[in-house]
Amino acid sequence: MSAVLVVHGGAWSIPDEMAPASVSGVKAAARHGSSVLKSGGSALDAVEAAVRALEDNPTFNAGYGATLNIDGEVELDAIIMDGRTLASGAVSCVKNIANPVSLARAVMEKTSHIMLTGKGANQFAESIGINAIPTDKLVTEYEKKEWEKHKKYFAGVMEEFNTKWAHDTVGAVAVDCAGNVACATSTGGIRNKMVGRVGDSPVIGCGGYANNSSGAVSCTGHGESILKVTLARLILSHVEQGKSVADASRLSLQYMGDRVQGAGGTIVVSPSGQWAATFTTERMAWAAAADGVLWFEYFHTLSCLLSNTYLSPVLIKHIL
Repeated sequence: MSAVLVVHGGAWSIPDEMAPASVSGVKAAARHGSSVLKSGGSALDAVEAAVRALEDNPTFNAGYGATLNIDGEVELDAIIMDGRTLASGAVSCVKNIANPVSLARAVMEKTSHIMLTGKGANQFAESIGINAIPTDKLVTEYEKKEWEKHKKYFAGVMEEFNTKWAHDTVGAVAVDCAGNVACATSTGGIRNKMVGRVGDSPVIGCGGYANNSSGAVSCTGHGESILKVTLARLILSHVEQGKSVADASRLSLQYMGDRVQGAGGTIVVSPSGQWAATFTTERMAWAAAADGVLWFEYFHTLSCLLSNTYLSPVLIKHIL
C-alpha cells in the first residue's frame, strides 16, 4: 500500500497577511514528513519529523513562534501516539523547549509514564540532554507586540480563540507502507491564557489518537470544546461504525458545534490510506502527501468544505 501523510497548521481565523506563510509552511512540513516515509521510516518517525518542521517555523504557534501566557511566558503542550502498539507520550506546560513533540516521544520511549508536566517535564528533558531555550529565542517580535497590545484585555478562552489574534495548534497523521498509523500534535496554547492552562493537544483521545484498527487523528481548534467531546476518539468511533474518515470528521465537528458551540478542525488517515482534512473555523492550513502528489488549498468557505474534502475540486495538487 502507499504511505500517506497529512499535516495541519491550526484551524482559526488566519489573517490574510499570514495566509501565504501558513500554506508554505504546511507544504514544507508535508514534504519533509513524506520524505521520511519514502526513505523507509515509520509513520511514527514521519509525524515527529513533520511536526518538528512546524515547531521550527515561527509562522505557527508551536515551539518557535509560540504564544505567551498572561505572565509573558511560553508553556508548550504536545502528544505523539503509535497506532501499532497504542504507546503514547505527552508533555504539558513545558517551558523553553524548542521541539516538545520530540520530548513527548522521549516520554513514551524512555519512561514508564504517558504524560509529564511542568517542572517535571523540564527536569526530564534536562536529564536526557535536551537543552532549554531562552524564552526570547522562542517568541517572535510579532507575538511580543501582540501580547503587549492585548495583555490588558480580559477575555475567556472562547473569546480569545474567536479573535484574529489567537493562534492555534499544529499536527500530523500518517500511515506507512506496513499499514501502521501514528499521530502527533503540538501547541503553544492560547495567547494570554492562565498560567498552567492545558488544552486538548496533549490529552489522548482529544488532541490526538492513533490505532491501527481504525486510524489516526490530530485535532485543532478550541481546546476546551475538544476536551468536552473527546474529539479525536469520537471521530474514530464513527470510523469503527463504518463511516468514511471524511464523514466521521464532519459529523464529529458538527456535534461539537451543536453540543458545546465549539469550532475546530481535524486531519485523519485510515490504515488503508483514506484521508481527510476538515474544519468548521474560518480557515485551516493543511497539506497532504499521498500517491506522489502534494495536496493543499488556499482556504475555502464552510459550504465548500462539507463535501469530500480530499476529493474536492477546490484543492490544488503538485507532484512531489
